[in-house]
Amino acid sequence: MPSSQKSTPSRPIESIESVFAGLGIAGYIASRQIATAIYIAHHLQKPILVEGPAGVGKTELAKSVASWLELPLIRMQCYEGLDESKALYEWKYGKQLLYTQILREKVGSVIGDADDLATAIGKLHAFGDIFFSKSFLEPRPLLRALEQPEGAVLLIDEIDKSDQEFEAFLLELLSDYQVSIPEIGSITAVVKPIVLLTSNSTRDLGDALKRRCLHLHIGFPDEKLEARIIASRVPGIDARLLAQLVSFVQQLRSLDLKKQPSVSESIDWARVLVLLHASVLEEQVVRDTLNVLLKFESDIDAARAHITHLTQRAQQAVVVED
Repeated sequence: MPSSQKSTPSRPIESIESVFAGLGIAGYIASRQIATAIYIAHHLQKPILVEGPAGVGKTELAKSVASWLELPLIRMQCYEGLDESKALYEWKYGKQLLYTQILREKVGSVIGDADDLATAIGKLHAFGDIFFSKSFLEPRPLLRALEQPEGAVLLIDEIDKSDQEFEAFLLELLSDYQVSIPEIGSITAVVKPIVLLTSNSTRDLGDALKRRCLHLHIGFPDEKLEARIIASRVPGIDARLLAQLVSFVQQLRSLDLKKQPSVSESIDWARVLVLLHASVLEEQVVRDTLNVLLKFESDIDAARAHITHLTQRAQQAVVVED
């Protein structure tokens, strides 16, 4: 490790309980499994591969860690065709062109006293190397994360949407916290960032990437945890309505649906019910707002046949106390 490199962000994470508390302050209600994974990743300096269905809080976890630790969040959204020029660096071609024009105007004074062609070319070659130095480098998310003087949280979002070639490109960064640029050499992190990769499991990720990461699966929360999450995001919601809402959503997830309602959709539904001044869950309100929870018409049609039964059962839900 270079002597100038720090190993961890300046703010220590002292215990799993401190992770609970810190994420809570940032508005993220974590399970013990999540808090433990953050604690371990920080101390072992390993990236975390966070998998689970869409909308369960994977991206929010990275945002909340950054907010709690007061570190910049650097996000790289993955997609098919993503390459290193978008993820790591680009050359500042406009600046290179401008400097080339300036050099052309000054070329006479640069090679004026050269005795032969080889000497003149040698002098010009020295200027050519300058054009491929860090002064002409435009850092992209991965490089910016490594250059942060106080550390950062690097979110590599939806890695499963990128190509396998890009996944392989990440391996050096994930294992050594460094990247290689052919014209410059290796660049190592000033402070190792906290790295979270998210995946919705749309494709299987390679073993090499998984070996370099801690694995964390975030599934749908149980009834008690989901109630706490919604209460933190929708303050002022009636306790009875909250209990009924959560009960309904949990039952809905047991149906054979194309896409089960996520936590983010539960939160949206809670906000809608508060907006409609609902204090208890009524069947008509459920029918009118089911499109907030379900995103496919086939799922809405499938759920309509069960609304009466699910609503009646939800109305019997007991308020969950912390």
